[in-house]
Amino acid sequence: MVYPHISTSADLLKSTVRLDELFPYLKEQGAASAAIVNTKLYGILPFWEACRRAGIHGVVGLSAAIEYEEQSYPVVLYAQSNKGYGNLLKISSALSTRDKEAIPEQWLKAYREGLICVIPNKTEWLLTDRSLVFEYVKHLFGSAAFGSIERPGGITSEHEPAFVGICENMGLPIIASQESRYLHQQDAFAYEVASAIGQGLKMEDPERKKPEHTNAYVPSRQEFESWFADRPEWFQRTADVLKSCQLTIPMNRQLLPVFPLPKETDKAAFIAELCKSGLAERVPGYSRDYQDRLDYELSVIGTMGFIDYFLIVSDFMKYAKDQGIMTGPGRGSSASSLVAYSLKITDVDPLEHGLLFERFLNPERVTLPDIDIDFADHRRHEVVEYVAEKYGAVRTAQIITFGTLSAKAVARDTARVFGFEAEELDAISKMIPNRPGTTLRLALKESQTLESWIMEREERKTWFKTALKLEGLPRHASTHAAGVILSPSPLVDHVPIEKGHEGIYLTQWPMQELEAIGLLKMDFLGLRNLTILEQIRNLIYWDTKKRIDYRNIPLTDAETFKLLAAGDTTGVFQLESEGMRGALRQIKPTAFGDIVAVNALFRPGPMEFIPLYARRKHKQETVKYVHPILEPILSETYGVIVYQEQIMHIAAKMAGFSLGEADLLRRAVSKKKREILDQERAHFALGAKAKGFTEAEASEVYDLIVRFADYGFPKSHAVAYSIISYQLSYVKTHYPVHFYTGLLGNSAGNADKTRQLLQEIKDNKIPLLPPSVQQSRHSFSVEDGKIRIGLNAVKGVPGTTIKALLNAREDGPFSSLFNIAERISALHFNRKSFEPLIKAGALDDFGYDRSVLLASLDSAIKHAELVKPNEDPGLFDDMGSSFMKPKYTKATELPESLKLDYEKEVLGFYLSKHPVEREKEERQKSYNELKSLHTKRDRESVRVLGMVEDIKRIRTKKGDAMAFVTLVDETGPASVTLFPVEYAKYNLLLESHAILEIQGQVENRNHKTAIICKNIET
Repeated sequence: MVYPHISTSADLLKSTVRLDELFPYLKEQGAASAAIVNTKLYGILPFWEACRRAGIHGVVGLSAAIEYEEQSYPVVLYAQSNKGYGNLLKISSALSTRDKEAIPEQWLKAYREGLICVIPNKTEWLLTDRSLVFEYVKHLFGSAAFGSIERPGGITSEHEPAFVGICENMGLPIIASQESRYLHQQDAFAYEVASAIGQGLKMEDPERKKPEHTNAYVPSRQEFESWFADRPEWFQRTADVLKSCQLTIPMNRQLLPVFPLPKETDKAAFIAELCKSGLAERVPGYSRDYQDRLDYELSVIGTMGFIDYFLIVSDFMKYAKDQGIMTGPGRGSSASSLVAYSLKITDVDPLEHGLLFERFLNPERVTLPDIDIDFADHRRHEVVEYVAEKYGAVRTAQIITFGTLSAKAVARDTARVFGFEAEELDAISKMIPNRPGTTLRLALKESQTLESWIMEREERKTWFKTALKLEGLPRHASTHAAGVILSPSPLVDHVPIEKGHEGIYLTQWPMQELEAIGLLKMDFLGLRNLTILEQIRNLIYWDTKKRIDYRNIPLTDAETFKLLAAGDTTGVFQLESEGMRGALRQIKPTAFGDIVAVNALFRPGPMEFIPLYARRKHKQETVKYVHPILEPILSETYGVIVYQEQIMHIAAKMAGFSLGEADLLRRAVSKKKREILDQERAHFALGAKAKGFTEAEASEVYDLIVRFADYGFPKSHAVAYSIISYQLSYVKTHYPVHFYTGLLGNSAGNADKTRQLLQEIKDNKIPLLPPSVQQSRHSFSVEDGKIRIGLNAVKGVPGTTIKALLNAREDGPFSSLFNIAERISALHFNRKSFEPLIKAGALDDFGYDRSVLLASLDSAIKHAELVKPNEDPGLFDDMGSSFMKPKYTKATELPESLKLDYEKEVLGFYLSKHPVEREKEERQKSYNELKSLHTKRDRESVRVLGMVEDIKRIRTKKGDAMAFVTLVDETGPASVTLFPVEYAKYNLLLESHAILEIQGQVENRNHKTAIICKNIET
């Protein structure tokens, strides 16, 4: 039994066949061979592997079209040999990178070797006399050309006799085929829906391409044989053709890229020289320990064949630094390499921080090195482009990833195709949660509402059943956020590619498949915090002409540790969360190692050791060690095992393991498999005994290792990322104005973050200047120790207007509203752009009330249209247009409250003064600030004054009305709960923007703080 044409779900929405359901069925049918035939080479490797595991002979095919006299004809190409497989990679890549629908003659001639070409009995081959095209295929492929007949569901096509006649005339042998796009016949409808989703059309849309029949399923052995009972020779020939396809897809090779150097260069000597000069620069007069470690690392890297890889990474890092692109200090285990430090790939000195090379490259377990690099996110693409240019576009690619139909997506997509109304789509969105791991079955189980909603109508039942069948199928392709592949030879020799973005190709296979065939993936990650650091550095330079080199700031700054100990870490990478601030206040860092430890400990599990670490650090508890031999290893973390490297050190010291073996032990133990644990225990005890330890001592220390194997965090990663945390803390301590300015520029569009930053700026008494057409830059900037709001912070002002304003201002300041109008042209001077600027106070510099400016806007717009209707030089340019300037229109002054409302509308916050703050000054009472509530005890009484921002009225299970109110004051928001009794009393006071005085009690629940309202006054 053979299956010549299985399309799998990897062929986006062109099939619903899932491998995990397909292969048990194929085995049941006694399949000898099966061919995957998709329209791209998506999904080949998983299919190939599944065949191997099931003991089925796998065949690789491609459904394509050939071009003949400007028309296309569908064919199926099978790879008959390794050469043919290589040609399939090239054909699929050529079609996908050149946006071609069909294969032209010159490509077919170039790539036909090792391929079988099958002409299916499809209408395109039968409309009129196609004998010339048949001849063309026969001439190109000779004995590797076949015709194929399908009889889906046992139904013979009326065109079959004619097709058989042509094939016999041409001498084309015929095979029996069956194009399978779903597993069982009852899946035909779900497949049709998937196809409609793929086409983006509703089921009733007349434009929708409908399937030709509903029998494209995977037939059983009896069915397939019975369909061709009258032509057993066709059936036999199919088996022979598939059997003749003998190829191997080479796996687990090391397809490492090559660094371009002159042929005669000794690469080992070359890299050693680079390392020595780099290390001398970083650690002047370095000791013997450094030399020994460098020699050892270089010998391992050389033996493993990774010299080119290190040279490549070092080269593009040098490019980034030369271009002023911020790069991270390191990431993951690569920070434990002295070679990486010497080549300036990382900024972490592994000897200074006690990091182990074996955690990165283990000579006893050869795997590809994994150097992930962080770049400032807005410039990451420049480095990728540099690599593509240097090594050639044909050797460089980004990696494809496939988005799947999640529960919510499949429910909505299916409903859309079914033609559900907008309100039904909204209802579906509300009933199916967005959280990761949600499935439709789970959503149904959890929601009575969803179940009742489905049961209301018959079509909703069909909708849900269909969505269930499609859930989890691959839906669309996108680009992996970080991965870049570099190949030693053209990529198409190993993997199919397609068109990507910005001239860089995309692989047709995702990451796991690329790694399986041995291609090297490098992660180029965009890290926003590096962009922020870069912007802060630029702001400091513009303001003070001082250029900060983050690599040279001392890691021992007492002021910075004070800031960290206070938990004042808004805007500090990895240390911002409430929980992390709490940990910092407990530990009170006094050295860089404390930041590393807190970064490693602050995760589910190890978190429970934070109080212990803190007590021991502050000498409130003595440090205990299970065995004295552990002291030198664990003293830096007060006897708590925090890092994976500590486990490796213990195994080396106590059981005489090499560091490579110790790394294997760490990996093995963390898997928690009973037999491995016992095996390793014996191994450990044996080593410890040889070093003179008793069995009991060895056992006790081994138990400790087992307990902490899950908790251990790679110290190399913790150190590298703590450097970024420290650098941000340092600039926050010493350059707070520049720090907040950089952060505000980066938080554009995030109202909560902006509000939090503005509150801190105010608490720190840093003056905030309004936006100004005379002074503001595009983004936030520093001006005489104050923060100036940028023009881009004003909502609704187009970027083109800001650009025009800044360009015009280079010729000198503006003298009036009308002066701006005549200098930037009517293209940019319009109500949409200038009304928000006036409301934000950006034109206050002219000395007129905002009401006057708003009233004068129409005549200013007319002035612009007359004097400078477009960008071209105008009639009045040389005359200074002074004789025809309009006058300002008189208007009554804007009331303070309206002025504030306008500011909130166009900036997202109150700039002059928060209305609540003004109200507090008038009332002259003392109130608790809303931001301080989380420091209060549970049930503590408070009195607050705030403005109502949002009201959510609900009914309790008993049917009583109650409400949740979001209240804001100048320090931030808080939640207020009104239970039914209070709600009945005060409901009429609850209006949006009302300023209310509320007395109540604080409630701390699940890390959330609220006020339980007892009394309200207006």
